[in-house]
Amino acid sequence: MSCCDLAAAGQLGKAGIMASDCEPALNQAESRNPTLERYLGALREAKNDSEQFAALLLVTKAVKAGDIDAKTRRRIFDAVGFTFPNRLLTTKEAPDGCPDHVLRALGVALLACFCSDPELAAHPQVLNKIPILSTFLTARGDPDDAARRSMIDDTYQCLTAVAGTPRGPRHLIAGGTVSALCQAYLGHGYGFDQALALLVGLLAAAETQCWKEAEPDLLAVLRGLSEDFQKAEDASKFELCQLLPLFLPPTTVPSECLRDLQAGLARILGSKLSSWQRNPALKLAARLAHACGSDWIPAGSSGSKFLALLVNLACVEVRLALEETGTEVKEDVVTACYALMELGIQECTRCEQSLLKEPQKVQLVSIMKEAIGAVIHYLQQVGPEKQKEPFVFASVRILGAWLAEETSSLRKEVCQLLPFLVRYAKTLYEEAEEANDLSQQVATLAISPTTPGPTWPGDALRLLLPGWCHLTVEDGPREILIKEGAPSLLCKYFLQQWELTSPGHDTSVLPDSVEISLQTCCHIFLNLVVTAPGLIKRDACFTSLMNTLMTSLPALVQQHGRLLLAANVATLGLLMARLLSTSPALQGTPASRGFFAAAILFLSQSHVARATPGSDQAVLVLSPDYEGVWADLQELWFLGMQAFTGCVPLLPWLAPAALRSRWPQELLQLLGSVSPSSVKPEMVAAYQGVLVELARANRLCREAMRLQAGEETASHYRMAALEQCLSEP
Repeated sequence: MSCCDLAAAGQLGKAGIMASDCEPALNQAESRNPTLERYLGALREAKNDSEQFAALLLVTKAVKAGDIDAKTRRRIFDAVGFTFPNRLLTTKEAPDGCPDHVLRALGVALLACFCSDPELAAHPQVLNKIPILSTFLTARGDPDDAARRSMIDDTYQCLTAVAGTPRGPRHLIAGGTVSALCQAYLGHGYGFDQALALLVGLLAAAETQCWKEAEPDLLAVLRGLSEDFQKAEDASKFELCQLLPLFLPPTTVPSECLRDLQAGLARILGSKLSSWQRNPALKLAARLAHACGSDWIPAGSSGSKFLALLVNLACVEVRLALEETGTEVKEDVVTACYALMELGIQECTRCEQSLLKEPQKVQLVSIMKEAIGAVIHYLQQVGPEKQKEPFVFASVRILGAWLAEETSSLRKEVCQLLPFLVRYAKTLYEEAEEANDLSQQVATLAISPTTPGPTWPGDALRLLLPGWCHLTVEDGPREILIKEGAPSLLCKYFLQQWELTSPGHDTSVLPDSVEISLQTCCHIFLNLVVTAPGLIKRDACFTSLMNTLMTSLPALVQQHGRLLLAANVATLGLLMARLLSTSPALQGTPASRGFFAAAILFLSQSHVARATPGSDQAVLVLSPDYEGVWADLQELWFLGMQAFTGCVPLLPWLAPAALRSRWPQELLQLLGSVSPSSVKPEMVAAYQGVLVELARANRLCREAMRLQAGEETASHYRMAALEQCLSEP
């Protein structure tokens, strides 16, 4: 058989490629070409390669491309099977006068014909050819060879068909296709545009797996695309805006790529553009903001101007989309603008190394205030039927980011919206599984209709907690939150989040957001304890909360690296115990004794004595565990000392328990071992408050303090109240 005959037989693959355009019934195809059945029979009965080649030629001549429907293709497969294509793909001996790749080209052509049937595209005999097919994409050869080009087209046809099957992307990634596609694209040989298209599809279907298997190659593609984007002067730069988000890695983006991307975006967004040109650029900028924060924006005047431009454009887009009722909202674009506004909020509130100067911050805050007003206006229109829509979630997220930093402006509008926010948070809390799905949909909105971006937190409460923490300090917003049932919801949420940290859960894999949420909840409860003590006493949810705090603190104070959370729990529990002192749970029960023992441990271990060279007296310093977090901890510690002091006269069993723990003795011993000048006045006041109440509450405490040179220590530190108390019988 001649080389030309082999090429003719290869046209069968082309017939399969075009067959999807025409699907006549099988009996109709046979009536137009009655000899097809005879040739198929000859193909089935062929006894050797030469007869199979001849039969294939006859089948090729008997049908035209547009005449092969799905059933006919399947019958051709039934006649040929996989054995013959397998041999064609692996053979290394071509007929005389034929290039080496001709037999492989025919084998690929047959596979391309078969793969147009989705069932055959998922067949194990096709899937195990993925590594071989992938090598064809990067094989060297004459770029003008028509047969080689045909083989490359057929290879992409096969791989694309496999990618369209349910498990196809996974098989392609495992078979090395991603690396082969990257190399084919970077080589810019024939079909490189098809390589890019298939890469886009695989990244959309299985981003994490693609990066895990082929990170170096994908980064090389990103470098090439970023460089092209930076240099592009034609409409291709807008197409690249749509592609580039897909190629940003889940880890660190190379710095040279960030420079090229920022430079390209600066040129695009600094020009007068139509919306179809500007929107992809805003979405790319939003994706970079998610991936890198503000690290991709250069420092200096050019960077600050670019960031201000980004936030400005985002705010304008948000206002245009949300202020006019009845306007169709491009939710993916507005969600991307929300991400850029978040970046603006972060930079405006950053005190050190901010990209923005103070005048720029003032201007941007004013602009963002107007955009947030538009978001509030939109949320006021949201009915119950829309509460599960991802765009509503995205809108609540940006409002939560704003309220975390600014509650004084738009106060009236925020107060009017608070009932909706409480109901919305409650709805998503009660349907947590659906809320988690919403987070992924929101991330999808921010980038493109088909490609997921970084995961956003799925529960609305987590987004709103920082803002509510500020609002519970103010009378008006706090009354609304209480009226709408927010405290009860927050208690349930706290208990749910706390469950994630309980024994049986691996706390090492918990996201930081869980601990941050618990701490913020504690801050809100602390605000309520101080500003609405009656609520704490009458609402049963706080009794449940108190029980959880008491049973949890003993284990928490022993856990390394969780001192700040322990401080929040201890201080909140002490303040609540003062209000709930008549509760049976606090009358010396094992849980209450364990809680106060843990609270004493937290309060007593904050400071130690440290010897100083050249001095006979030591000085009082922070203990190593407390030193790194004292800036965030000290207010809680002082408040905890004050709360413990207030609990002593209310709980008769507490002073004897403190004495058994030896805290008052050890505290006096510590003060006696250090220089009084090293103890700050506020520390002296805090220590005296505890010691005085313990001494007043219990005779044995007074005696133990006297034995520990309490009167002398009180005199040295000018603790007049303690000195007087210890001087009494």
